[in-house]
Amino acid sequence: MLPVMLQLYNVREELKNDFDGTLKEVAAMGYKYVELALAQSYGKTAAQFKESLDKAGLTAVSAHVPYRDMIADPEGVVGYHTDIGCKFIVIPFLSPEDRPGGPQYEELKKGLTLIGEVVNKKGAVMLYHNHEFEFEMLNGKYILDDLYDSLPASILQTQIDTCWAKVGGVDPAEYILKYTGRSPVVHLKDFDSSDGGKISAEYDLIGEAKKARAARAFPFRAVGHGIQDIPAIVKASEKAGASWLVVEQDLPSPGKTPLQCAKESLDYLNSL
Repeated sequence: MLPVMLQLYNVREELKNDFDGTLKEVAAMGYKYVELALAQSYGKTAAQFKESLDKAGLTAVSAHVPYRDMIADPEGVVGYHTDIGCKFIVIPFLSPEDRPGGPQYEELKKGLTLIGEVVNKKGAVMLYHNHEFEFEMLNGKYILDDLYDSLPASILQTQIDTCWAKVGGVDPAEYILKYTGRSPVVHLKDFDSSDGGKISAEYDLIGEAKKARAARAFPFRAVGHGIQDIPAIVKASEKAGASWLVVEQDLPSPGKTPLQCAKESLDYLNSL
């Protein structure tokens, strides 16, 4: 089994209420590694953030960092996360105007190249984390493929979100294999939709299916407790050369807390 990180976006409200205590709870359930999200929103310096992680016995391996934040201050924002220890800097979302086919796409590619060079200089790797909208077709191919075709792997690699890949209409395991050698980190996310996952989600900041949540039509599940073929996805990740898996659950399963779901996910993966 590849090493597993917990995406701290899962427990964002808990972190707001008790930052250090929540990190200790994450470690107590067996996680050793985490992926950060909105790290700078907690009002801590990089040194303070790392100190809290160290005290809990956790290591930050990667971080979701908004594109607009990085393009505004590449050295400062990227440096904040690499100072914490992150080896992967992940763009978690693109606004419609920045996506392939959008009016800012050419500028985006220039911006990603600039940011990627800063990321590389600081000893890290830049990744892109997809949602379902990147599986719309543009000029005969998926928007996501156009993005990866437009930039070299030396600048941008993949972080395939397996939930949104499935919602987008592709087989997650097969899609991971498509990017063999370019898929160092894979997001494991499970769900159980009455519509079989074939819905179009609207997002808050990072991956929340706001419209579906309101309709109660898209309940996220702990990894291994939904419709995803997790063993096949893990096997494909290993075959594709991935080094890390990430547990992500945008919202907790009905009747459960985010921390309970995080433990269920890890327990399941440890049973494989």
